[in-house]
Amino acid sequence: MISTWWVSLSLAMKILWGVTLTASLIFIIQSILTFIGADGGDGGIDTDFGEGFDSEAADAAVEGGTNLYTFRNLVNFCLGFGWSAILLQDKIHSTALLIIVSAAIGVALVTAVMYLFKWLSSMQQSGTINLYKSAVGCSGTVYIPIPAERQGEGKVQISINNAVREYTAVTDGEALKTGTPIRVAEVISAGTVLVEPLETLIV
Repeated sequence: MISTWWVSLSLAMKILWGVTLTASLIFIIQSILTFIGADGGDGGIDTDFGEGFDSEAADAAVEGGTNLYTFRNLVNFCLGFGWSAILLQDKIHSTALLIIVSAAIGVALVTAVMYLFKWLSSMQQSGTINLYKSAVGCSGTVYIPIPAERQGEGKVQISINNAVREYTAVTDGEALKTGTPIRVAEVISAGTVLVEPLETLIV
């Protein structure tokens, strides 16, 4: 049945079906790789926005999604163009008009996906800012010793939203040893916090 249908197609339709099915398969593979945090063609994105969030992978995915000339966008265009041409071939009898309409739908799909990635980017940035704001006042312990008076950086592990996270840390006071209980006094920059020992807060 399938072989008979395939033989009955013209060369142009065989090429169209081949491109469309290939694009569909690649799109499915990209989607699966994206959701499991692997590389989806132009960069991967880790959907775990908690402890395992990979900001570099997310940035790569966003950059790949918003750059017009990428393999991912080529696949999206072929997907929109191919399925549109196949589904509309019996309704649009003019080949030129069919190509124009299908190409427009392909471009629209690429544009929609690009805007989706921009939206995901804004959500990521918003979530990151909220995370850093919520870090102030949280307590934890020194993981890697912190030099005194901001003369170097160490590491701390603090509990935020019921999850333990690790940050680069500095302190204005004396050096803090591994295991010292601390509290976050200020967020200095992305991933760097100012901490103070908890004992200094006791009146």
